[in-house]
Amino acid sequence: MSEVTLTVNGREVTRDVEDRTLLSTFLRETLGLTGTHVGCDTSQCGACTVHIDGRAVKSCTVLAAQVAGGEVVTIEGLASGEELHPMQAAFRENHGLQCGFCTPGMIMMAVEIANRHPGGLDEDTIRKELEGNICRCTGYHNIVKSIDAGAKAMG
Repeated sequence: MSEVTLTVNGREVTRDVEDRTLLSTFLRETLGLTGTHVGCDTSQCGACTVHIDGRAVKSCTVLAAQVAGGEVVTIEGLASGEELHPMQAAFRENHGLQCGFCTPGMIMMAVEIANRHPGGLDEDTIRKELEGNICRCTGYHNIVKSIDAGAKAMG
């Protein structure tokens, strides 16, 4: 067991965790942040994507202890109170989800994509950047449309 202290969604947390505890498990089971979904446990689907120190990372690939001292933002931490993050709002407005299982990971990845391309995005760039996030329900058309709209709203 190790004591791990990190900042999650702007709040410092300290917990004792087994050394082999994945960040996704820590977030879901220890902190109760179930918006981070686990779809494959093999880093293939991207449903568990969170931001670690500002970078989109699949949380099933990182041990909680590796993030000690770092800052994690989950889908629950994007909104500002009742006001959705522009990317969350864009997914809602452009029907960028179907069953919703992949949506948190898609949105977290989309925010980083938009941040890395402040000059704007095109469809090809969005589709290429999303290669590590899988949606089993849609043809990605509305997801791409949502990311484009969200990136524009983020400015």
